[in-house]
Amino acid sequence: MSDGVARRGVLAAIAGGAALAATPAMGATPQPDQAPLPDGPTDRAYMLALLDKMASPVLDRMARGRLQSEWKLELSPTWDGRNPKNGYLEGFGRLIDGIAPWLALPDDATPEGRRRATLRQQALQSYVHAVDPKSPDYLLWSGNGQPLVDSAYFTSALLRAPDTLWKPLDARTKARIIAEIQSLRRISPPYTNWLLFAAMNEAFLLAVGAEWDPVRLDLAIRKFDEWYVGDGWYADGVHFHFDLYNSYVIHPMLTQILQVLVATDAPFNSLNPKTRLPVQIKRMQRYATQLERMVGPDGAFAAVGRSLTYRTAAHQPLGQLAWKKMLPDTLPPGQVRAATVAAQRRVFADPSNFDADGFLTIGFTRHQPTLGDWYSNAGSMYLAAESLLALGLPADDPYWTSPPLPWTMRRAYAGQDFAKDYYVDY
Repeated sequence: MSDGVARRGVLAAIAGGAALAATPAMGATPQPDQAPLPDGPTDRAYMLALLDKMASPVLDRMARGRLQSEWKLELSPTWDGRNPKNGYLEGFGRLIDGIAPWLALPDDATPEGRRRATLRQQALQSYVHAVDPKSPDYLLWSGNGQPLVDSAYFTSALLRAPDTLWKPLDARTKARIIAEIQSLRRISPPYTNWLLFAAMNEAFLLAVGAEWDPVRLDLAIRKFDEWYVGDGWYADGVHFHFDLYNSYVIHPMLTQILQVLVATDAPFNSLNPKTRLPVQIKRMQRYATQLERMVGPDGAFAAVGRSLTYRTAAHQPLGQLAWKKMLPDTLPPGQVRAATVAAQRRVFADPSNFDADGFLTIGFTRHQPTLGDWYSNAGSMYLAAESLLALGLPADDPYWTSPPLPWTMRRAYAGQDFAKDYYVDY
């Protein structure tokens, strides 16, 4: 079977999962959102098709050094005038971070495996172009502060899949990546989630044996410990923001940074990562429990706060915990899978989520440019790929083979019993 045929087979799955049919729940009034839930292989096929739909237009072009010449970035109507070339680092960095776990799965002869091998090779070639000053797809590492943000996703992917994305790179490309990341220390991050972007880069440098700055790591960890407001939530700086940045940045990066510090046994005077990491994981699990409860019976989830155009990136913590086998006992894999894939089907049902060239558009459940923030461009939208992390689990993992289970709000609105919810003190 040719690669093109295999890809068409993967893409064909995306058409089938956009909506849920209707059957009544036992003992309850029939509801239009109580249809039998798809099984694991069906959910996985849907997610694979979504991954391929996001990744192919970006990686195919960037691997050939043609991304920037062929992708005219859509900008928010309220764009603040910064260099739009920022968007290419956003698009590549955010995409690759979400699909890195899947790229790291071993090769096999299945259509999925062959497609993965192609995208993996394109990803490696894209990393080469990203830091080659002579390449037409050399990314924007200079200028305003935005490169600090998306460099952290760029390096996070290398941490999530080091054997797949870092080790195969040639020595010159590795040296160029290290130099570009170290150069971003010129940017002074505001006292918000941006502290974690600087810390993520230092964690990457530490992990690959390069010169790193412990102060940037120490500061980020200590400030977020101060900014913890309870019940699994962190403030984004001094003031609490009711938005989804705990999903987009805070929980995933804080956990990953602490994991690097524990794995490397990095020395600190008084910061004890081995003590802090278990607490952070418990807080992330609590937050994930609340995320699951926010998914409605039909897969719709609460649209709160800024950056809503990141779409399903809201569920990154659930995918990360599933991938790392750290879901709490209260969230069985079949339940998390059913909820998060239902949300993906709900959000991506409208074809205008992608433009005529296959790139993500600005919007939430369709092309909705007025939802863009002043920093939003088409590249920003690829944070939605963070909802694909569970694809890093192979097809025979219980996450995919477990029977689907109704999530909390689906049970609640079917008139079924469901777990009560209480504040936690960690």
